[in-house]
Amino acid sequence: MKAAYVKQTGPAESIIYGDLPDPMPGPGQVLVRVKAVSVNPIDTYIRGGLVKAEIPSPFVIGSDLAGVVEPLGPGASQFKVGDRVWASSQGVAARQGSFAELVPVDEKWLFPTPAGVDDRAVAAIALVGITAHLGLFKRAQLRAGEILFVNGGSGGVGSAVVQMAKAVGARVITTAGSDEKTAECRALGADLALNYKTADVDAEIRRFAPQGVNVWWETLREPDFDRTVGLLARGGRMVLMAGREARPLFPVGPFYVKDCSLLGFAMFNSTAEEHRKCAEEINRWLAEGKLKPKIGREFKLSEAAAAHKLQEENTLHKAGTLAGKIVLVP
Repeated sequence: MKAAYVKQTGPAESIIYGDLPDPMPGPGQVLVRVKAVSVNPIDTYIRGGLVKAEIPSPFVIGSDLAGVVEPLGPGASQFKVGDRVWASSQGVAARQGSFAELVPVDEKWLFPTPAGVDDRAVAAIALVGITAHLGLFKRAQLRAGEILFVNGGSGGVGSAVVQMAKAVGARVITTAGSDEKTAECRALGADLALNYKTADVDAEIRRFAPQGVNVWWETLREPDFDRTVGLLARGGRMVLMAGREARPLFPVGPFYVKDCSLLGFAMFNSTAEEHRKCAEEINRWLAEGKLKPKIGREFKLSEAAAAHKLQEENTLHKAGTLAGKIVLVP
């Protein structure tokens, strides 16, 4: 089979696209013929060695996939040959990744693809959708009628947060770096979308939410906690899911006297059963058209190195040339 892999961690240029032996599904596994995959920032961190992970050599990169079930391994019973499926959480915990024509997946990490939903769309929502769902509902307990703020509503995670919050009846404020991107956020359902380069964002937030924001979803690697705490409502919750090396100052006094909560989480710490609960609701919203994954760029699987470079330019270097997810097809 063809695959995108590395022999050791390193820059995007270390990605090799070539032949590897066809894998066979082990006990409790399903062999998936891949139709689409997507790129996440964590994929580039693992490949580059910025996040220490147990990886085999050669190591197939990637977390997300959508495809079709081929042979089942011993004891696998949840799916049948020909089923359309999707998965995330590959490429971690010594598991091979998703950037290959054939991928063996433990069936506990595998979910059915809703009828009528394109493989590229479901691959694009996999990791960011589960991340958004875990943060909004397991951690922040977002409720109908509450006001949520999310930085970067046109990005991968941000666009999922906007749509899921609207799906449960919340009011959403978000930001983006251009008028075009703010228009895209409004099309996703945002009640207030602000161009952070031209608008007085804090003043607009206070005008829209005079009692404060109930849930603040932070995507910045270096949060400004003084600013955020000032904009939170009493009992407000702040969700953190970025900035592994960040060490910003924190205003303890203003935070605790407003009964606020700080909620950090990493998607890969959650269990397969927790992922399944997220996937069931993601599938329902996909089928109902309430969740529309945003694809920013599409590459061939053979162009995996270029796709990783584009992701890094935008995640680490703030190039601003990407809105939405990068999807690759074999």
